[in-house]
Amino acid sequence: MRQLALAGLCLLSAGGALAAEVTVNYIEPGKFADMPFEPWERENVLKDLTEHFQKLGKQLPADQNLTIEVLDIDLAGRIYPNMRGQNLRVLRGGADWPRMRLRYRLEAGGQVLASGDAELSDMMYMQRANRFSDGDTLRFEKQMLDDWFNKTFLPKR
Repeated sequence: MRQLALAGLCLLSAGGALAAEVTVNYIEPGKFADMPFEPWERENVLKDLTEHFQKLGKQLPADQNLTIEVLDIDLAGRIYPNMRGQNLRVLRGGADWPRMRLRYRLEAGGQVLASGDAELSDMMYMQRANRFSDGDTLRFEKQMLDDWFNKTFLPKR
């Protein structure tokens, strides 16, 4: 099984204290349902998603470790060939919503605090407010990940 792994430690800005460790593994990314055609674009998508997972991990206590295995990605919209050489992603708000399938495990002190499989999707991705800028090509995926993370890992208020 071909596996691409991107991992990192997140540092909190307050006093340089260590935050939760977030490890992200992309399982067979060449078989993902919908990714850009160009290798450099695919690499940028995976890097951007990894950085977003790490940013989310900063909300977890420092003694926790979060491992995420991304099993499939279907980005919002559809890709259409463009005569200028760069492909065009068109977002219509129909059956082209973002989807992601992942497996996760949250641990602290050798104990598993939470684990499971998640099927994420946001069918209403164009009909609701999004806090990410229009210039962020993964704004719909990031909003979907934020919703999942908040629901799964952050305490109810």
